[in-house]
Amino acid sequence: MRVACISGSYKKDGNTSLVIKSLVEKLENSGIPNLKIKKISLSGVRIHPCRGCEKCRKSGKCVIKDDFHSIVKKIQKSDLIIIGSPVYFHDVCGQIKNLVDRSFSLWHEKQLRGKRVIPVAVSAELGEERTLETLRIWAQAHEMKIIRSVSGHGYKPGDVKNDEQMQRLVDATINDLICTGNLNERDIS
Repeated sequence: MRVACISGSYKKDGNTSLVIKSLVEKLENSGIPNLKIKKISLSGVRIHPCRGCEKCRKSGKCVIKDDFHSIVKKIQKSDLIIIGSPVYFHDVCGQIKNLVDRSFSLWHEKQLRGKRVIPVAVSAELGEERTLETLRIWAQAHEMKIIRSVSGHGYKPGDVKNDEQMQRLVDATINDLICTGNLNERDIS
């Protein structure tokens, strides 16, 4: 199984990255053979906003030249996408929003159809449900299969490690992936 793990946080070792790391560790210990994990941090990555030019309707590709294209290649090669956003003000962060909007270029030809996705949101106190809703709507629009959403709380770096509910969600999510038929035959051969 090929997994693309995308963290939208500007803090490479922030709470969002720690939740994704927890999911990855659980995956690595699950016994899934041929596991290939690509970790993608959007920190320092240039993803410009969508211009709404709609040139992608004809070409199936976004015409804006930036780092979006290298990230998309990794997403397209993956079977499972773990996508996480910190919550700064009750929704996805700007980098994730740009990635989501620019993925419109993939929507016309349903290039992400059938991929599995685990949305992740981390907030200090509030806003993770709205953030997860944005990520779930993105996945549904692309006809991806949502395994389960994971949220956590943490203000200072590392605080999320103390979130027991988050850890239970991580465990349940990987269990759902493995035990409820969410693995393709290719994943286990």
